[in-house]
Amino acid sequence: MSSIISGYEYDIFISYRQKDNKHDGWVTEFVDNLKGEIESTFKEEISIYFDINPSDGLLETHDVAESLKDKLKCLVFIPIISRTYCDPNCFAWEYEFKAFVEQASKDQFGLKLKLPNGNVVNRVLPVRIYELDTNDIKLCEFILGGVLRSVDFIYKSAGVNRPLNPSDNSHDNLNKTYYRDQINKVANSIKEIITSIGQHFPQKEEAPKEAFKPILFPRESNKTKIIVPTVIALVLLVLAYFLIPTLSKPKEQFEKSVAVLPFANLSNDPEQEYFSDGIVEAILDHLFKIGELKVTSGTSTKRYKSTELSVKEIGRELGVSSILEGSVQKIGNNVRITAQLIDSRTDVHLWSEIYDRNISDIFSIQSEVAQSVARELKATLTSKEKGQIEKNQTSSVIAYNLYLQGRFFWNKRTEEGQKKSIEFFEKSVALDPNYALAYAGMADAYFILTWRGWLPNPEGYIRAKGFALQALEIDNNLAEAHTSLGWLLFWSEWKWEEARKELNRAIELNPNYANAHQAYSELLDILRQDKAAREQLNLALELDPLSPAMNGLNGLHYYNEGKLKESLEACHRLAEIDLYNSQGVYWQYFRIYLRNGEDLKAIEALQKLMPGNAMTIKEVYYKSGINGIFNYLIESEINKSTNYFRTLASLYAKLDKKEEELSWLEKAMKENLTNLPEINNNPDFDNVRSEPRFQAIIKKMRLSEYLKKE
Repeated sequence: MSSIISGYEYDIFISYRQKDNKHDGWVTEFVDNLKGEIESTFKEEISIYFDINPSDGLLETHDVAESLKDKLKCLVFIPIISRTYCDPNCFAWEYEFKAFVEQASKDQFGLKLKLPNGNVVNRVLPVRIYELDTNDIKLCEFILGGVLRSVDFIYKSAGVNRPLNPSDNSHDNLNKTYYRDQINKVANSIKEIITSIGQHFPQKEEAPKEAFKPILFPRESNKTKIIVPTVIALVLLVLAYFLIPTLSKPKEQFEKSVAVLPFANLSNDPEQEYFSDGIVEAILDHLFKIGELKVTSGTSTKRYKSTELSVKEIGRELGVSSILEGSVQKIGNNVRITAQLIDSRTDVHLWSEIYDRNISDIFSIQSEVAQSVARELKATLTSKEKGQIEKNQTSSVIAYNLYLQGRFFWNKRTEEGQKKSIEFFEKSVALDPNYALAYAGMADAYFILTWRGWLPNPEGYIRAKGFALQALEIDNNLAEAHTSLGWLLFWSEWKWEEARKELNRAIELNPNYANAHQAYSELLDILRQDKAAREQLNLALELDPLSPAMNGLNGLHYYNEGKLKESLEACHRLAEIDLYNSQGVYWQYFRIYLRNGEDLKAIEALQKLMPGNAMTIKEVYYKSGINGIFNYLIESEINKSTNYFRTLASLYAKLDKKEEELSWLEKAMKENLTNLPEINNNPDFDNVRSEPRFQAIIKKMRLSEYLKKE
């Protein structure tokens, strides 16, 4: 059941910490009682979202249901505030409470509503079940942006601080609260908020009659009568010259575009999820090789798994004219794959097929699907492209199966996921030593492990490079391996032109491979070739518009280009796309606002980045100003067991303490830190760019010839 207000999923969202419900079911009982009270409070049917068995460990695994984003779109948010709920590391706090406040603050009603009597209410209606420590209260108030006004369900007596139960005697409770009355207060408060929203819901306005009155112009002179038509005629001729060729040009480029949605796993076995995901990846890989097609990357389409959006809506969001969807059912050695191609503009089915085959035919099915899509979209296949599509990377179905499992874990982007993916890739090449894709998979896994600091540098990069070269030795036409090698050459070895050669080769082999365009844009950014970097990144974003990595890079590139407004917009986009992992974006907000001279906004972003230190940050700023914040961040970083040298250098740069700034950059150089080359095009270090010590670092990285902006 949807909300009583169009455009909202639920009227009420109830958020809680699992710990507060699994012992005695207090939250479940509260929700049941509230539902009964609401029945007698509202004439309308009010919808409540309450997940009776949420997984409290989702934060650690980042295994967050995409649908939660929509469920949070509600009118009233009720957090069950307990001693365990007030925890920035708690899933409910970070991805429900904070996420709702941020989302509601931007919607049409806003977080706070003005009632007819002049009072202001918050759409967050806290229900408190414990007396809280002062720090927890401050933390709540910081998120809410005001005093914590809650409906309390607290039983308090000598040495007792617990949730109030329906059977408790109000006379024995020091707070003198009666459970039924508190339930009624919650229902009445909800009614007050929803009624206020209903009164302020924007109605469609009719245009006033005056809008249709004829517009009167002053009487024209004879001279005007001659000049105006002449000018109009000239303008029309110019427009016709430029526009008519465009209008008459066939829309082949747009029509030949496709996105492949995740195929449904019908095997009744969650462990077979990797197989259905792998089928999609393989079909995508075949489609990428067709030069006339624009194919959206799987990173963007994964977000539409179990989506309720229509094909038309998905097509609009991804900018494609067609959608391929389907299902996979694997039972023993048999597999059934259904696939259908739909025109996303008209919702018309263009093609569909059911494949009932033995698992040994899986390679030919994938090739057939890709060629059918190309045929229906009237994309011409060259003999070379047809050969690439029909070529099997391995003849071993078991090796292929292991490779799919490896990619499944690799796509999780976690340390555990990378290590598990390597196990499967190793088993795959043990069965087929000539399986180039599996070696490329190992190169990618070792690259991420080292980039994220989960493996020591250069050990991890050396292993990654070895596997990339091994893949290319087997198949020199593998775009994935050329991309992996290109990334490694510029990030770990600072071999700029060799890397450029590899990435150009990858793009030549597979123009639809978004990662190759992304890697090339990173290289060009380091080389201060802003225009070329922007072109490559735009291509990557066109192919993978919902990729958090590419949208994050978009903000960084704009920042380096000095386009702060565009960088800010890119950050907003990233926060929308990556709602549940948006912490990283706040550092970029912090940098942009500082550079714009908007210190208060910068502090706000920093508080969101470090919610556990929010009050301290506020106190430091009001006591010592923005320089006090820089010193506070420096002290925090230095006290860590592992220092992030480049962050320290950038903080000292903001204080214009060149000696300390250069010292930390030199330490980063000595440690051969992965992302150090970024300083060549980072405006944060402009204050030392002419210093001999900075130039010495640039020279050691072989970047001296790339100092001029292009």
